[in-house]
Amino acid sequence: MESLKLLYKVGHGPSSSHTMGPRKAAEMFLAKNDSVDAFRVTLYGSLAATGKGHLTDTAIREVLEKCAPTEIIWKPEIVKEFHTNGMYFEALKGDKVVDDWTIYSVGGGNIASPDMPQLSGEKIYPLSTAEEILRWCDREGKTFWEYVQDSESEEIWPYLEHIWETMCKTIDNGLNNDGVLPGGLKVARKACTYWVKSKEYGPSISNRSRVYAYALATAEENASGGEVVTAPTCGSCGVLPAVIYHLADVNNYRPIRIVRALATAGVFGNIAKTNASISGAEVGCQGEIGVACAMAAAAACQLMGGTPAQIEYAAEMALEHHLGLTCDPVCGLVQIPCIERNAVAAARAIDSATFAILSDGKHRVTYDHVVAVMKETGHNLPSLYRETAEGGLAKHYRSQE
Repeated sequence: MESLKLLYKVGHGPSSSHTMGPRKAAEMFLAKNDSVDAFRVTLYGSLAATGKGHLTDTAIREVLEKCAPTEIIWKPEIVKEFHTNGMYFEALKGDKVVDDWTIYSVGGGNIASPDMPQLSGEKIYPLSTAEEILRWCDREGKTFWEYVQDSESEEIWPYLEHIWETMCKTIDNGLNNDGVLPGGLKVARKACTYWVKSKEYGPSISNRSRVYAYALATAEENASGGEVVTAPTCGSCGVLPAVIYHLADVNNYRPIRIVRALATAGVFGNIAKTNASISGAEVGCQGEIGVACAMAAAAACQLMGGTPAQIEYAAEMALEHHLGLTCDPVCGLVQIPCIERNAVAAARAIDSATFAILSDGKHRVTYDHVVAVMKETGHNLPSLYRETAEGGLAKHYRSQE
């Protein structure tokens, strides 16, 4: 598996696949072609189907048009074999194409292609399944965050501290921003309202309301193009920060415990990323919200004092109960149903961690089993349920307008 630095990334929303990935590709293409007359970029598959709502064209133009005029061509009907989020860059001098490049945005802000393996990060983790890592934990008497510590360089801890600081800043911004989100759906921000109302109820509802508020704050910042951390993606960025922020606030955890929880969460995100996918366009929302919920459940269980077996159980349960979740953004925006899903998944993560901590950690279905099923289920989903805005809620909402 790759470094957690390639899982947790700071960037601007609303989509890691549709804005961060294409922006990175545009920067790389511009670096090779900074003296041309024009650019032409063709977007394929899911990237074209929901790219306008996800500001893909804006992200690309902001990079390339600093050098030359840029034309965007949309071809949602063409789905490339390597990945549905395909991009074809062309650099032109006059009418002549002097350079071209086919590249894919594969989720979490990452780009890849079949003939350019160097775009992938170095594999620094010797083990890449939960079963292998659990055996290592048992043999060494250690837990998941220590596996991160033994595999990464010492720089990972300052990096995770920065990640946590950014997550907190995003929550604070989201709680203090009001108004309507951009994009035309006229979705009003709700985070501040949920946080204020949390003070009016008893402990149980108050705690749940604050978890909702923190997740909404982050997801709303993402939807408005604010700065967020991929965890594992922009569309699912609200789940993990909301859970850790809430538990840290209630229990006054020291900073070192928080970054260790982030490390543990990262292990489970990395397992899913390595062995399946975290791209909604490839496997549906189960790969985004489902994996985010699993990461948050693992982090919460560790903060609650869970054993490695209980932590793995919490992550397994969280992902298992998101299997089959479709990616059906209304109008191609990361708003409906995405924002609410962040809040509900944050609550489910805490429920999964609580359930696991009450158990002895023994269970029949493993996290690795669920990751494999997620991959299979995602590939069997009809394409209209994988980030095309042509099926599910996106279709039925449009049909009733």
